Amino acid sequence: MTNKILTLLALILTIGMTSCGDDNDNGTLTLDLNGLTNLGDGYAYEGWIMVDGAPKTTGIFTVNDAGELSSTSFDIATEDLDAATAFILTIEPSPDSDPAPSDVHIVAGDFAGDAASVTVGHGAALGDDFTSSAGGFILATPTDSDDTNEDAGVWFLDNSSGAPAVGLDLPTLPAGWAYEGWAVINDTPVSTGTFTDVAAADNASLYSTGGPAYPGEDFLTNAPAGLSFPADLHGSTIVISVEPVPDNSPAPFVLKPLVKQVGADAQVHNYITLNNNATATNPTGTVTK
Repeated sequence: MTNKILTLLALILTIGMTSCGDDNDNGTLTLDLNGLTNLGDGYAYEGWIMVDGAPKTTGIFTVNDAGELSSTSFDIATEDLDAATAFILTIEPSPDSDPAPSDVHIVAGDFAGDAASVTVGHGAALGDDFTSSAGGFILATPTDSDDTNEDAGVWFLDNSSGAPAVGLDLPTLPAGWAYEGWAVINDTPVSTGTFTDVAAADNASLYSTGGPAYPGEDFLTNAPAGLSFPADLHGSTIVISVEPVPDNSPAPFVLKPLVKQVGADAQVHNYITLNNNATATNPTGTVTK
């Protein structure tokens, strides 16, 4: 009888130890990411690892105004970590009822050993790092007949040949993203509208009516609080940003590939070249498993 009791106790102990081992058979995924921005209410970041060709969530986190992640370490099943071939970071609604990743992939990278360098240029993210993006704009107000306020409009077109032509050279964006033009006037960002086609009008005419079939805007009426229109864009900063869709922010997103401050001596109707700013604003980082 004593031997049977001892054998039973040993069996129970073995099962218990096996069970505890199963419960703790997790590894840690660590994120070291730079350049992410606070998404505000209603959205959060979510990580994913690709396991056998399918995405598996690694967890949700937010980012504060200082760019700090609310969490940088996540417990993941060791089996999944060992099999993970890539990491993808998406922007998701919060709360989110859809268990699948959204279309808004911001950075991604392939694992080489236990680490993945993640970039916006990875094919599972935006697919381009925007370092070859180029273009410019003119100051003009083609939507009205007043020739005294030509410095109140910005249009992303090239008129240097004597006729309007495409003024931007930008890569085609994947689903979940759009470009947006901006004029930062007295530290207030004012949108010219979103677009995906550089040879067509954008989606908004908030401050004027009509205009050429290119992205741009005349800042003539309906000025936002704190500003007066017609605006004088001398001294303002013109920006082309890459925005998530949908977008809940009244300011440019962190991805700002093209930027230019309008000089005090800038001439209206003259093509002004934008500066490439992609390297300074692209999020990057390393994910370790």
